[in-house]
Amino acid sequence: MKPLLLMNPFFRPLLYVFANVGLFILGWKAKGRMPDIKKCILVAAPHSSNWDFVFTLLIFFKLKIPAYWMAKKSMFIWPFKGLLERLGGIAIDRSKKGNVVTTMVDTLDRADRLIVTIAASGTRKNEAHWKTGFYHIATKAGVPIVCGFVDYGRKTGGIGPVIHPTGDMDADMQTIKAFYKNKSGRYDDKQLNN
Repeated sequence: MKPLLLMNPFFRPLLYVFANVGLFILGWKAKGRMPDIKKCILVAAPHSSNWDFVFTLLIFFKLKIPAYWMAKKSMFIWPFKGLLERLGGIAIDRSKKGNVVTTMVDTLDRADRLIVTIAASGTRKNEAHWKTGFYHIATKAGVPIVCGFVDYGRKTGGIGPVIHPTGDMDADMQTIKAFYKNKSGRYDDKQLNN
């Protein structure tokens, strides 16, 4: 993974100012703060629009969260590939089942510090259930899950509670879903409620 622009001493203040101005113009606010955790999975939800990516990056810059994020490999094309990687992008080949979980667990195991952001739905399409890859990665890597959010109803995004996976996925997912219950996506018909 490439070093983040957000960690560069020259770009960090510029990105912070850019985020403040951008969020102000768009009428959005950033809430919460990233806990001092060396490694974690940062859930990004609800995910119903490409705009989620824009607001999430602005919130990362505003709150100075040095997070990487997973996205489909097809997004990383020239001439944007290098910039997306420096903004924290990790290209994922979703054609190989189970490969993503193993690769991310290995990546987390090798890192001293790493925040990996994963959209809980993994898609902007209508889905009946939350995808659970983020939970399996966190459990196998032995790292906590931090609930990040964008809430279009309140024009707010930020950081919520920290969930330490117990191994009881059903119970842990109910706790996670409870936090997101009152968060609205850009398109409510594409939200995950199950």
